[in-house]
Order: sequence, then C-alpha cells, then structure tokens
Amino acid sequence: MITAEQVMNSDVITVQKDTPILEAMELMLQKSISGMPVVDDDMNLVGVLSETDVVSLIYNTVYKIESLEKKKVRNYMTERTVSFDKDDNLLDVCDFLAKNLFRRVPITSAGKVVGIISVPDIVRFTLKVYRERESAAAEVDFRKGGSEN
Repeated sequence: MITAEQVMNSDVITVQKDTPILEAMELMLQKSISGMPVVDDDMNLVGVLSETDVVSLIYNTVYKIESLEKKKVRNYMTERTVSFDKDDNLLDVCDFLAKNLFRRVPITSAGKVVGIISVPDIVRFTLKVYRERESAAAEVDFRKGGSEN
C-alpha cells in the first residue's frame, strides 16, 4: 500500500486565522499555490484557505464596499475541512480528490498538519511510477533477448 506520506509535500505553507487576508493572498501568489491549511500555534488544522474562498473579494475591491485592510483569514477560510492521516492509503486520497472540487488536501499526524497533497503532486507521482515501471520492464525485456530498437 502506498501511503499519503509517500506522496505528500512536507514543505507545507500555512497561515493562521489572524493572518491578514491581503498577506495570505500575497503568499498564495508568491508561492504559486491555490490554497493552504489554516493552523493554530501547535499546527493543529483549523481550516483551509483557497483561491475559491477569496473570490468574493472581487466584489469588495471593485465596488469598494469595505476595506480589506482589517480583514483576516478567519473571515474567508473554510472551517469544515477534510484531511487525511499520513498513514492513509493514497488511493483514498485520490478517490476524494477525483470526486470533489478540491485541488489539495491537508495531511495530518495526530491532528497536526505535516504535509499536503495537491493534484499536481499526484500527477508527478503517477508519472514517476509509470516511468520506473516502464524502465524496469524494458530492462527485463532486454535481458530476455528482446530487441534493442
């Protein structure tokens, strides 16, 4: 069984509920990510902030209904989140991502965020495994006297 831990990115970028929303948005752009876990001081998962969560800010920006200067991540994050444990089967993570609109899922250990798996992480892993298997199969075929062409 391949576990979530084998595929997750452990260099996970997080924010806290009290992070200014403008700072969080800048971080998303600087790091080229579409979302990030929201954690408390002990790295416990308390929510997720995604690009979809902040789409409503266009209304505030265009029509200047209210200033975003004092708005925090807590005002826009999704609190009810799904996460997987680092020891969970990767197939369960893939099944969840395939059936939902999420592009990433936090990975936890004892409730604390230890990583994240995004759709691009799974695409990379799939290509890596495919190439390794093809290379191994070609090596076996070559040893059996297969064509070098």
